[in-house]
Amino acid sequence: MSEDIAIKVKEALSKIPDPHMGVSIVELGIVGDIEVNEKEKTAKIVIIPTNPGCMSAANIAMQARIEAEKLDEIDKAEIVVEGHMMADAICEMVNK
Repeated sequence: MSEDIAIKVKEALSKIPDPHMGVSIVELGIVGDIEVNEKEKTAKIVIIPTNPGCMSAANIAMQARIEAEKLDEIDKAEIVVEGHMMADAICEMVNK
């Protein structure tokens, strides 16, 4: 079942366009692993920007959290940004 929810999360994230390319962040491969805890209604989503200095990484991460949490199956989404020079700061800000 949690795999079905992960697919729903990925579909929700596919609505988010990369602000520079205008293509879905899922299609661009920016979305990495999606782990769902069905019992706790949580998701852990890995975001890997294409550029380690991407100025839109925080915006993309926040949009990912918002879209995931719109789903009935997810109450709380944790976003993990990897490979960005400000990954820790972005994660802290987005996951408050």
